[in-house]
Amino acid sequence: MAKNPNIKCSFCDRDKKDAKMLIAGINGHICDVCVAQAFKIISTEADQEQQTFAEEALNLLKPSGIKKFLDDYVIGQDDAKKVISVAVYNHFKRISKSAKVEKDEIEIDKSNLILVGETGTGKTLMARSIAKLLNVPFCIADATVLTEAGYVGEDVESVLTRLLQAADYNVKAAERGIVFIDELDKIARKGDNPSITRDVSGEGVQQGLLKLLEGSIVNVPPQGGRKHPEAKMIQVNTKNILFICGGAFVGIEKIIAKRMNTQAVGYSASLDNEEIDKDNFLQYIIPQDLKSFGLIPELIGRLPVLTYLNPLDAKTLRRILTEPKNALIKQYQYLFEMEGTELEFDEEVLDYIVEKAVEYKLGARGLRSLCEAVMLDIMYDLPSEVKAPKKFTLTLDYAKERLQRSTISRLKAA
Repeated sequence: MAKNPNIKCSFCDRDKKDAKMLIAGINGHICDVCVAQAFKIISTEADQEQQTFAEEALNLLKPSGIKKFLDDYVIGQDDAKKVISVAVYNHFKRISKSAKVEKDEIEIDKSNLILVGETGTGKTLMARSIAKLLNVPFCIADATVLTEAGYVGEDVESVLTRLLQAADYNVKAAERGIVFIDELDKIARKGDNPSITRDVSGEGVQQGLLKLLEGSIVNVPPQGGRKHPEAKMIQVNTKNILFICGGAFVGIEKIIAKRMNTQAVGYSASLDNEEIDKDNFLQYIIPQDLKSFGLIPELIGRLPVLTYLNPLDAKTLRRILTEPKNALIKQYQYLFEMEGTELEFDEEVLDYIVEKAVEYKLGARGLRSLCEAVMLDIMYDLPSEVKAPKKFTLTLDYAKERLQRSTISRLKAA
């Protein structure tokens, strides 16, 4: 049977001889011109959707509104919350700007930021709280599992795999998302000087992160882990992805104190610098201190916004116990309410828990450890009782007895 010589495009009716290419389908054909036009229509629709999303977000979210939302979940840390609020707001403005195809306009660069603070001061909590507010894909990645290519661990591109998963593998949505990289200090190189040996989980990872932070097209493995030559990759443009990094940077206070010609601890602290707050050296941190700690200059340059989190004092810890929407005391009261029991805490109990948290230097996470130790027995016995009490009041004597019997009481103040 002879082939039909009069094959035409099913969309524009163009003859085969007038088209560069005619792609055959099951019941029709399409020419290269129609394919190009269809692609242009789809791209335009996606850009308009992105611009509409960004403009709506700008109308709903202002820096003051973002900070007010964070205030409901994170106690204190006003400086850090202001920095994050401005960074997130500017991120939406960048999305709105990038969606407009206009010539001879100023291009807005990314303002990736880094949070430095002691453990338990609220770095990760702040990131999780932002995720509740935003209508963009958001993920939290851990830098400790990353290693240089070819070694046991995960490639740096797996950070974007989590973002893709948060966006249900919608690449366009992922390309306007926000990534929080936790434990950044754990990939610091061992000294200020370049390593003469292979540093597969330190300097090597930092170099791998450069292309992600800068803004480039990255081949991402859909399932994470290691890239495989035969595996299908997803291309993601990181130009409009905002990166927020956090780390405890244990010991950086000594670096800051040395730079300021004083000492963090000891009787020989400089008497000429009485105006320096020796209880909170992190407020004086500058990029030079991160370089001395072990971050390479190229990575620091791609994290232009540097801010700090204040250490938590007793007053702040006391507020953390009761004030936030997800406060620990409210969580325990809700758990008891599910058993039909009303839970009350004596004020002395809360002060005692805060006192021990300050003594053990455990930060906000230490509050939960202490509360769990105090509440363990009652939470174990209550569900088994035939008739649960309508009300249970936690007294100071009960709290002291339970805490002394727990393993956490063996901790000594650092």
